[in-house]
Amino acid sequence: FLTVVAVLALFSLQPTAWQTSARSDYLGRASGILYETLMIQEARIMNPCNAVTAGVTGPTAVFVSGQAAAQTGDAQFNVTTTITSLAANVWRVTVRVAWAGHAGISESLVVTRQEGFRFPAGCANQ
Repeated sequence: FLTVVAVLALFSLQPTAWQTSARSDYLGRASGILYETLMIQEARIMNPCNAVTAGVTGPTAVFVSGQAAAQTGDAQFNVTTTITSLAANVWRVTVRVAWAGHAGISESLVVTRQEGFRFPAGCANQ
């Protein structure tokens, strides 16, 4: 009798364990996409050769596989990037990564132009 009760108790914990596991998986994948997007935007803005347009981009569908279409076992995330001009040559980049049934995670970064990131050398300021 005690064995049956113990097994039934374990079965009742199964859905909670799956939900926690899935949420953890999505948070891990979303954080990777979030920081990759932030780094790309930061590098682009720091280069004085690139023009920067303030505004909102997205939401754009991004798959964890990096492919244009979903692959087997892939997860879709929606990435929204907001660039706000704070002063001359200073911008705030905010990236939000969301997925179905969840508002998502976001992070902001203040970026300034950096002469050391000028590429190609000798290009005109934008």
